[in-house]
Amino acid sequence: MANSKSNRFTPKIHIKKGDKVIVLSGASKGKTGSVLEVFPSDYRAVVDGVNIVKKHTKPSQDNPGGINEIPAPLHISNLALVDPKSGKATRIGRKEVDGKLVRYSKKSGEIIK
Repeated sequence: MANSKSNRFTPKIHIKKGDKVIVLSGASKGKTGSVLEVFPSDYRAVVDGVNIVKKHTKPSQDNPGGINEIPAPLHISNLALVDPKSGKATRIGRKEVDGKLVRYSKKSGEIIK
């Protein structure tokens, strides 16, 4: 029985693409940025301007090659959503409003998006 990525459990993640987040730990601690991409199966997210690494690219017909700086994925446990009111890190809750499940800030109670 082989493990395939399609059968793997993907947990409910509190961070979505486009959210403004703050880094809680690591080399980029304290930096903020918006989420560019989320990988639920790996429990990681790419944040704009955070965790920058150098990627060596081989020259091709389209690309001159060289050393490019790109953001690398961070573990989601190291990220927290920024509260819309205070601008500080907050936890996320979910509640039903008008028959729809929405995310809200635990710190201020304000609905996110």
